[in-house]
Amino acid sequence: MLDIKWIRENPELLDKSLKRRYQEPMSAHIIEIDTLRRSAQTRLQELQNERNALAKAIGEAKRQGKDVPDLAQKASALKEMAPAIEEEERLHADRLHLLLSQLPNVLDDVVPEGRTDSENIEIRKWGTPRTFDFTPLPHYEIGEKLQGMDFDTATKISGARFVVLKGALARLERALGQFMLDLHTQEFGYQEVSPPLLVRDDAVYGVGQLPKFREDLFQTSDGRWLISTAEVSLTNLVRERILDEGSLPLRFTAFTPCFRSEAGAAGRDTRGMIRQHQFHKVELVSIVHPDAAETEHQRMVNAAETVLQRLEIPYRVMLLSCGDTSGASRRTYDLEVWLPGENMYREISSCSNCGDYQARRMQARFRPKNDTGSKNTTEFVFTLNGSGVAVGRALIAVIENYQNSDGSMTIPEALRPYMKGMKRISIHD
Repeated sequence: MLDIKWIRENPELLDKSLKRRYQEPMSAHIIEIDTLRRSAQTRLQELQNERNALAKAIGEAKRQGKDVPDLAQKASALKEMAPAIEEEERLHADRLHLLLSQLPNVLDDVVPEGRTDSENIEIRKWGTPRTFDFTPLPHYEIGEKLQGMDFDTATKISGARFVVLKGALARLERALGQFMLDLHTQEFGYQEVSPPLLVRDDAVYGVGQLPKFREDLFQTSDGRWLISTAEVSLTNLVRERILDEGSLPLRFTAFTPCFRSEAGAAGRDTRGMIRQHQFHKVELVSIVHPDAAETEHQRMVNAAETVLQRLEIPYRVMLLSCGDTSGASRRTYDLEVWLPGENMYREISSCSNCGDYQARRMQARFRPKNDTGSKNTTEFVFTLNGSGVAVGRALIAVIENYQNSDGSMTIPEALRPYMKGMKRISIHD
């Protein structure tokens, strides 16, 4: 959420950012509603001041034994006026809150212009795609031949966009998650967390997924939401808290199932595991001092890159264009992994700097160090999140990049300790 005071002082910057996101200007409308709200607040305060003055005058008159029916009548009239103004103020406040809750974050100046992912900018590449002496297959064909990937049974159980993994491939998925957790906790200092998978409205609202992305989420019959990413739970670990500056940065990681309705993905990636309703992901979340956010962003991208480097899978880093950057983010880098079965790069991680956008929605603050000893000054923390990385897509990338002509696949060296030394997955494993 954006600061209404900042919008009042910088309406042109808000509208410029909205224009870059291909949205209509909103500052004038927001300021109009805010002005009406503040006007109602002023009238309420003036009314209360007048009532207080009348009450004092009536009290003084009674002490002197005077009868002041005109003052009593006026006080009664003022009392009757208050509810209407209070309701007016409430309605304007609700309208303003709804407008602010739907606004996207203000984009960083370095974000490239562009409406779609085709206008994202490549920052760097790592690794060289393998040259095969046979035509490489997509992951779902390899997985089915290995008898470890069953889409038909999953469809019977749950419908489209689900998969049953079996045997060595199920173990490989688990190995990937464990490998990533070990890397992030032991080498990058993230604290492992096992968070709730079901969350309340406030938690989803806090990271900016409500109200705009309601259709992309699954909701239970009692009103809770299945997390679409562990970012929701991990970021909300600091909601409604005032942290000491000395405790920052806080870094959390979790290996969880994630659930997405894929409401806007009809007809896209219908085969295989690229776009599932249920998938596993290792998430990274950092809570930092505002001055440290840029450095932390690059550090997080490096952590995600290290996963792919250890797996020896080619990838590229992309800076997302204005139109492709999520609403909560100021700037986002995507890691796209090479998939020889598709002959293209596909996104496997997004690392975003959200500034204080989520912190304002969650009321997450820190108390700066100072020399005055004051305990009353607080600032909003900055939040960052990234996939470290999507486990299902990492499984796809390993299967496709390490496939062999005989239908088997080689296990990357980094994963062998998690597979009891197994070097290859064949049809009978």
